[in-house]
Amino acid sequence: MDVKIAIIGGTGIYEGLGLENVKEIDVDTPFGKPSDSIFVGELEGVKVAFLPRHGRGHVYSPTNVPYRANIYALKKLGVERIISVCAVGSLKEEIKPLDIVIPDQLYDKTKFRPNTFFEEVVVHVGFAEPFCPELRKVAIEVLKDLGYSFHENGTYVCIEGPQFSTKAESAVHRALGFDIIGMTALPEAKLAREAEICYLTVATVTDYDVWKEEEVDVAMVLENMAKSEERVRNLLKKLIPKIPVERKCPCKDALKFAITTHKDYITPQARRKLGIFLGKYL
Repeated sequence: MDVKIAIIGGTGIYEGLGLENVKEIDVDTPFGKPSDSIFVGELEGVKVAFLPRHGRGHVYSPTNVPYRANIYALKKLGVERIISVCAVGSLKEEIKPLDIVIPDQLYDKTKFRPNTFFEEVVVHVGFAEPFCPELRKVAIEVLKDLGYSFHENGTYVCIEGPQFSTKAESAVHRALGFDIIGMTALPEAKLAREAEICYLTVATVTDYDVWKEEEVDVAMVLENMAKSEERVRNLLKKLIPKIPVERKCPCKDALKFAITTHKDYITPQARRKLGIFLGKYL
């Protein structure tokens, strides 16, 4: 199935999105099953895939999300662009709860997550700019048109979780200049780059982390997530039809000079497993 654009997010986003002609597809991968079935339908006349990151019923914690299976499955469907929707905490006064952030940088503080497809082959992918510049540009233009309160830059620090930060950790994150904090952008963004899929994060702010508040109130987080869902759905409906068909960004050729292992030393097993990524270069 040839579908070029995918959304990864929560079931709350999907339920009001209004996809038409929906098919539910199960995909197998060498890295196991993805978080859930993939829903493929049409949004504003554009074919789109939707994958619930945590599965229906929110059954996967951030650490245990099968990120590799998710990205592999989307690649298998022909996806070239991913829009990731996630909830984050704010580390700066001016980034307020219910704001939207389109981050331009990532900082990885995860510990236990496999973060590459390439364990049998040495591949050094560039990741200096972790988000697709083309997708960021379109998203920023649409948000300006919609008039929502948003921030067009910011560094997202991704922690392991599932616990929220201590006050000491939150103070350090602020001292380092990070803007927002979450638990799901990595290794998702790294794997998307390895798969030569453009990746954009739409981050909705739910709280001020613990630097400003005594505790992160989970009830408030869930309430603010629900409040943000309608605006995110409106953004997606406006954004997706504006995405250019042709990709002119560096993401599409991320592996061109990244494969270090000589092709004669790549085993037939690795070629079968990773051919979906490496085939055009081997």
